[in-house]
Amino acid sequence: MANFNTHLFTATAASIGAALVAENIHLITPAHIPWLVFLGTLGGLLPDIDANNSKPVKLLFNVLAVTGVAAVLYTVKSSYAPHHQLILIAVGTYLFIRYGMFALFNKLTDHRGVFHSILAALFFSLLMTCISFYFLHWSALLAWLNGIFIALGLVVHLLLDELYSTDLSNLRMKKSFGTALKLFSYNNMTATALMTICTLMLYSIAPSPTPLIKVWKKTQWNNYLAQVSFEVSDNRLDKQREQRDIRRLMKL
Repeated sequence: MANFNTHLFTATAASIGAALVAENIHLITPAHIPWLVFLGTLGGLLPDIDANNSKPVKLLFNVLAVTGVAAVLYTVKSSYAPHHQLILIAVGTYLFIRYGMFALFNKLTDHRGVFHSILAALFFSLLMTCISFYFLHWSALLAWLNGIFIALGLVVHLLLDELYSTDLSNLRMKKSFGTALKLFSYNNMTATALMTICTLMLYSIAPSPTPLIKVWKKTQWNNYLAQVSFEVSDNRLDKQREQRDIRRLMKL
């Protein structure tokens, strides 16, 4: 299994490449690239939230705990409660989410379970799309792009795990092969059913993907790929010319 740094680097590299392609075909502006790269990188770390005491799950529950404290304090701030009560409420909320809910989450999930699946990629993609559209007030096109980059990073994580499950030196498959890239969790059908229900609910309220589909259809992919291929070939020719010039100079 690939380690944290490998997942982080690979997801970031894949997201940068995808963002540059999106910018070249005028789906986004250069200002959107850092945000989409961040989402792709985040997606590349999400599957490991089901690993006990992993860096991603600790980071996730720390963020959830802080967010929960902020939400509770915002709710009770108008009650004019004494400061010591507010501190107790804040500490209690943080401890409940960070340790109580964290322990429950670990108990209900298995590593390389439902979060290591295509179903999870769809779930987190739709979740990010809905958050972007309804809470961040992004356009439908950009909201779907946000969701797509989350899914991209997650799928890259799954592919990387499967790649590390192959022993190329001895030409054999490790026992972990097939546990990462799967449609859903075959060993925990309860978790699969719950995530499927949540995914369908998110899809029912997600914004229409029509703007994304229209832009996708308008994009002249053949011309774009031909242009990229031409630029690559042109760069190769330039390098070959430089090498020839260097050789001639060395002979002189």
